[in-house]
Amino acid sequence: MDMKKRIHLELRNRTPSDVRELVLDNCRSVEGKIEGLTAEFVNLEFLSLINVGLISVSNLPKLGKLKKLEFSDNRISGGLDVLAEKLPNLTHLNLSGNKLKDISTLEPLKKLDNLKSLDLFNCEVTNLNDYRESVFKLLPQLTYLDGYDMEDREASDSDGEVDGDGVDDDEDEGMKLYGM
Repeated sequence: MDMKKRIHLELRNRTPSDVRELVLDNCRSVEGKIEGLTAEFVNLEFLSLINVGLISVSNLPKLGKLKKLEFSDNRISGGLDVLAEKLPNLTHLNLSGNKLKDISTLEPLKKLDNLKSLDLFNCEVTNLNDYRESVFKLLPQLTYLDGYDMEDREASDSDGEVDGDGVDDDEDEGMKLYGM
């Protein structure tokens, strides 16, 4: 299913401004870009675009209230400057399983003052020498990288991960998403 159609289905007769969480995992992006998502989603706080074939995030609309963004398992290799421009309140960013190779591609994230948690599992950048040290140095606002702080202490469920252990919360999020 393509992204525009999926967004339409997820709205379920609500207006975009009513939506706080939007999960579009596994739908198709056209030409590797975000489609159908507009700045009308003014109250969106959680957006999940896992495994949608994204190459670019350039079409991301301004979402001033967005706090948590899931971009796992796409083909993003750069262009992250858009995130700082469009998502000023982002606190959690998951870029696991993307094509990020160099620490320098993460440089634009310095402008995300509220970013506390960044996940880069299964990205080539994690193979670099002193990877963790370099990222914490580059992004001093970060508390957690790949679920652990600078001292290698694991993030608590409420702190680091978007969905903690991935067991209980998914059900809760589904309930919230469907207004239950």
